[in-house]
Amino acid sequence: MDGLQASAVPLTGGYQGQTFAVTAGGEDAVLKLYVKDPDRAVVDAALLQLVHGLLPVPRILDLKREGSWEDPPYLLMERLPGVNLQVYLETAGPDERRKVGAQLGELLARLSGMPFLTAGMFRGGDLTVEPFGYADLTDFAAGLDLELRPAQREVLSDLTLMAGDLLDDAADRVCLVHSDFNPKNLLIDPDSVKITGLIDWEFAHAGSPYADLGNLFRFCTDPVLAGGVLSVLRWSELGLGEPLVERGRAADLWALLELASRSASNEVAAAAGALVARMLDTRKLAGDRPDLEAI
Repeated sequence: MDGLQASAVPLTGGYQGQTFAVTAGGEDAVLKLYVKDPDRAVVDAALLQLVHGLLPVPRILDLKREGSWEDPPYLLMERLPGVNLQVYLETAGPDERRKVGAQLGELLARLSGMPFLTAGMFRGGDLTVEPFGYADLTDFAAGLDLELRPAQREVLSDLTLMAGDLLDDAADRVCLVHSDFNPKNLLIDPDSVKITGLIDWEFAHAGSPYADLGNLFRFCTDPVLAGGVLSVLRWSELGLGEPLVERGRAADLWALLELASRSASNEVAAAAGALVARMLDTRKLAGDRPDLEAI
């Protein structure tokens, strides 16, 4: 890391690594240290190389493939321009939110169009896919540490079966999934209203073409933004089935339940736990979330 300034400013986001704003070779950069999962450094680097030019991701400036707890592997990337999309949307008007939604739909379409043969987690710099160790969603949910009453477990079993039925005709369709596709991991130029970055790929895997849509709509209550997303996906040539929002929620149930099992760890996990509780109360995948389907 020749030319890297000694000072480093911590950045928010990231679970598997610690992320800092630094300066390298005279340009602003982002340094990500892989302390919790050292093997993930080469995977993230390979993913960025795979999608570079297709999605707004940073250039790789340097990569340390191996290391230790004291001297962990790292990924040094250019720092993309723009502001956090989640912050931008708090004051954006309807025209801007609709424009953002259309761009999000385009990014989702590109991700869904990058196929893989099998579903699973990526391993190594060649992005070998290691299949998930679960027979189905019901089996996965049963193995999670969720504090549920017996009656709630029955409802959860019904919901997992419902989700499986919704996705049954797409079970063999596998694509690249970012797996944390939401405004906090996107950057935007507020002047041009152009998305400039999709960051934090540490949960990316091969999976359902509906999973990132479900992640995006997990806590979404904005019909204008959602309408922009859905209009693009419905006019795309991906052949995604209806109902799109419900299929997204079905595919997102894997990640949502896993996050809810860690509900005491942070605000996002607590919100996931509260959402799962409302889904169980209503016996619906939507829970009490707004109806975005008819937009």
